[in-house]
Amino acid sequence: MAYWLVKSEPDAFSWDEQVANDVEPWTGVRNHQAKKNLMAMAVGDRAFFYHSNVGREIVGVVDIVRAAYPDPTDPQGRWVCVDVRAVGPMPRPVTLAQIKADPTLADLALVRQSRLSVVPVSDAHWAHLCRMGEWAR
Repeated sequence: MAYWLVKSEPDAFSWDEQVANDVEPWTGVRNHQAKKNLMAMAVGDRAFFYHSNVGREIVGVVDIVRAAYPDPTDPQGRWVCVDVRAVGPMPRPVTLAQIKADPTLADLALVRQSRLSVVPVSDAHWAHLCRMGEWAR
């Protein structure tokens, strides 16, 4: 299993909408590195759901339930998406300020590549962020 972090602006698509929809295609990614990350995802991988711009915090966890396929929102067919399923809310959301203040997370892609909407998370970072957010599943 690999771990990831996917970002969404809550006013465009929020955690509550993810939960209500259960399974949702992660569409609209228009960055080549983020596309490569989507293409590297496999069914069974897990990702943090991060609210960007408003909130700036990890608010939930999703599972990847369908590997990369053509993004239906891209008429040119250049981009891909994956399907994600809500697993559960982060018991204690982990803010970007907390992440940046923690030296253990200094090399987390969220910190190093802050504008990238889909980033890998190492096993060690995943475990650390889960502890910070009191995620025990």
